[in-house]
Amino acid sequence: MARPRTHDEALRQRLLVCAGELLAEEGAKALSLRKLAADAGTSTTAVYSLFGGKPDLVNALYTEGFRRFGARIRAVPGTGDAVEDVVQLGLAYRQSALADPNLYAVMFTKAVPGFEPSAEANELGRAALSPLVDTVRDGISRGQFRKVAPETIAVSCWGVAHGMVSLELNGNLPLKVEVGAAYEQALRAQVRGWQA
Repeated sequence: MARPRTHDEALRQRLLVCAGELLAEEGAKALSLRKLAADAGTSTTAVYSLFGGKPDLVNALYTEGFRRFGARIRAVPGTGDAVEDVVQLGLAYRQSALADPNLYAVMFTKAVPGFEPSAEANELGRAALSPLVDTVRDGISRGQFRKVAPETIAVSCWGVAHGMVSLELNGNLPLKVEVGAAYEQALRAQVRGWQA
């Protein structure tokens, strides 16, 4: 009779959640495989079996973050209006960051000093943002956006989204700002600035 598999996907996901929480609450120095295993109620053997070492664990956090982020971005339905579609992608960006703030930190803020994602993880990160570039490219071809490199428009819109989300997640926005409305207004203003 086969032995039951104890190091399964459910445990892997639990370890990723615990690792993200540990990073957010105590910082990169606290992220040890022994502490992670204890917090998740498992053994260090399980952590090594599922991830290898600490760099592989952080790479898995990075990859999981971009996997979820990419799925949310790809789920945004197109409206046929590239200007509105860019805004909707920006709103999905914020929703993704708020849904997974611990993963967002690993993805975009160098939460673990010295961490370098694998080539595959880097590719996943780039691919997650390709719907934005593709939407901008479509808008340029339809005459909705100025005729500049689509990456230029995409990066500027991403910069506004990233900046505001980072301020929000770090609690650096004024208390009287209604964050969701201010975010959308800033995003719409940025997109309007690139219209033809």
